[in-house]
Amino acid sequence: MLKSHPVQITKITMQITKDNVVLFHYTLKNDEDQVIESSAGQDATAYLQGHGGMIRGVQLALEGKQAGDKFSVTVHPIDGYGERREDSIQSVPVKHLIGAKKWRPGMVATVQTDNGQRQVSIVKMGKFMAKVDTNHPLAGQILHFDIDIVDVREATADEISHGHAHGTGGHQH
Repeated sequence: MLKSHPVQITKITMQITKDNVVLFHYTLKNDEDQVIESSAGQDATAYLQGHGGMIRGVQLALEGKQAGDKFSVTVHPIDGYGERREDSIQSVPVKHLIGAKKWRPGMVATVQTDNGQRQVSIVKMGKFMAKVDTNHPLAGQILHFDIDIVDVREATADEISHGHAHGTGGHQH
């Protein structure tokens, strides 16, 4: 009779580097400790390290971490959404605002630009034209992230060529 021996399986932990897909949960707070955004209770965010798609401060903080790491990072405007620019008010046709049927000052809309979609804040509404602030809504703010890394894996060739992670089941465009 053969004697069985226990097999020890060692999981290899991967440190986050360029071309890794990182799955993580996060909570984003402002300087007043107010939650701005959180992935709690949702699918983890899938992100391709080293290809943009994430503010620089978070990219830098993720580098070298691994699955299971939980940490906090403070991101200043220079590594976040930039400083606010006071000369960023533009007039846009109302028909180009995406995200709601009725607009009011203070609301955030999406507009299509030559560089892709961009968020803008409504400053003043007219019947046919809207004055919008093209600063990102979080520009000029110090941001505080609590991050919980769920998994790290090598990116597929498709993900690398597309420049972003594909979520569960393939593309999430």
